[in-house]
Amino acid sequence: MEVEVKGSKELVEEVINAGLCTLCGACAGSCPYLVSYNGKIVQMDDCTLDEGQCYQYCPRTYLDMDEISQKIFGTTYSENELGTTKEVLIARSISSSIRNIAQYGGIVTTLISLAMEESLIDSAVLIKTDDDKTPKAVLAQNTKEVIQCAGSNYMACSILEAFNKIPEDSDRKVGLVGTPCQVLAISKMKNKPPKNRVNIDNTRLVIGLFCTWALSQREFYMFLKENLNLPRVKKFDIPPPPANLFEAYTDRGRVQFSLDQVREFTMPACAYCLDMTSEFADISVGSVEGIEGWNTVIIRTDAGKELVEMAKKQDKLEIDTLPAENLAHLKEASLLKKKRALKEIVGRTGDKKNLLYLNLSPKYVEKLL
Repeated sequence: MEVEVKGSKELVEEVINAGLCTLCGACAGSCPYLVSYNGKIVQMDDCTLDEGQCYQYCPRTYLDMDEISQKIFGTTYSENELGTTKEVLIARSISSSIRNIAQYGGIVTTLISLAMEESLIDSAVLIKTDDDKTPKAVLAQNTKEVIQCAGSNYMACSILEAFNKIPEDSDRKVGLVGTPCQVLAISKMKNKPPKNRVNIDNTRLVIGLFCTWALSQREFYMFLKENLNLPRVKKFDIPPPPANLFEAYTDRGRVQFSLDQVREFTMPACAYCLDMTSEFADISVGSVEGIEGWNTVIIRTDAGKELVEMAKKQDKLEIDTLPAENLAHLKEASLLKKKRALKEIVGRTGDKKNLLYLNLSPKYVEKLL
C-alpha cells in the first residue's frame, strides 16, 4: 500500500499539537525547522515542503506493522504478546563494577561495550544524565563513554535528534539504545532509508528498553527540583510491582515517592502506545520482577543472538532461564498495555477502523478490544 507522505505542517497539526508526540527526535537533527527545546519539539519557522522525512519517520504517523516486520524479521507482524522472539532469558553482567553503576544487571552497558570492543559498532547513540538530572542524547565513542551513560532516567528524551546529526557520508557503524517509540522510528527508517542524512545501513545494533511510559522532561524535572537536592542524586529506580514506588538514591540515603504521584507527569502520547518491550529491536532489555540484580533479555534477531552468545562465551554475561511464572507475567503485562492503548485510540477516534497511526488486522483489533 502506497501511503501519502506529508510535511512538517501536517506533523505539527496531527502529532505535536494533537498530544501524540513522544519526543523521540526522529523529526529533528537534520531539519532546520524542527528542534527539541526544554522537553518539547519546537517549530522554528514554516516549512514549504509538501513531503518531509520529519513526517515519514515519526512513530506516530501511519505505520504498517506487517511491512515493518517483514523488513526487520522477514515475516509478518507477530500478534504474540511479546512480538517476534528467538529466546527470552535472564542475564546479568559478570563485572561487579558495571553492576554497581548500571540499572539492574547491567546488560545494556555490557553488550554495547562488547560490540565496540569487537568492532561490531564504532559508536553508540545513548542517553546520558547531566548533573541536574536531565537526560541528553550523546554519541558515545568508546567504552568509557558508554559506562558514563549507565543507568535509567525515565524522562522522555529526543535521542534520534542526535542520531540524525551523524553525517550522511560517515562510515562509522552505529549502535543505538532506545525506548519502543524510538526503536519504531528507526525501524521506519530501515524500511525506507532516509535521503541526504544519516546512512541507516550503518546502524548495526538496536537495543530496545522495556517501557510502560515516559515522563515529561520539563514538568517532571520541576517536580524533582522542588523535592530533591539534585546534585546529590546518584540513581533513579522504579522497583517492580507491587512496590508502586519511584526511588531516588542519594549520598544521604534513599528518597521514595508514590508511583501514582509520579505518573501524573506521564507524556500524553504514551497512552496510545501498544509496545511495552521494544518489539522491533535486535535485543530487548528490562527488569526481572522479584529477582534483584538481573535483567530480562528478549533476543529477536540473528545479530542479537550472536552478540549475546559472544558475551556468554567471553564470560561477560551470566545467563539463566526466565522462570515460567515471570514469563507469564511479562506476557500479561505486555498484553494489558496493548489492550489499554487500543481502547484509548478507539475511544479517541470513535471508530475501530481508525487507529490513528496503526494498521492492524481487524481480527487482531477485535481480539484486543
